[in-house]
Amino acid sequence: MTREGHKLALPREQFTQGLALVVLLALAGLSLMGPDGVLAWGENARLLDQRKARIEALEERRGELQSQVAALDPDHADPDMVSELLRKNLNVVRPDEVILPITNP
Repeated sequence: MTREGHKLALPREQFTQGLALVVLLALAGLSLMGPDGVLAWGENARLLDQRKARIEALEERRGELQSQVAALDPDHADPDMVSELLRKNLNVVRPDEVILPITNP
């Protein structure tokens, strides 16, 4: 014991305490600047908002596609939808029809 009442630290104890301090400082640094740290919260919130908006757009598109699939059901096909798809995809035209091409100005 020294005069102040403290024990002299052995080199092994100093090394252990120094290593513990380094580990604690590394953990503190990661909690602030890591990928899930405090500084990344704003970026994560922005990405979350973007992804929610993308999900909403995809769900809307999914609803449109489901209505098209329902209109093309073989048992209850919508005649207008079938006619439109035939004309668009297969270039099917009736003999008495006249096609007028429209050019964009």
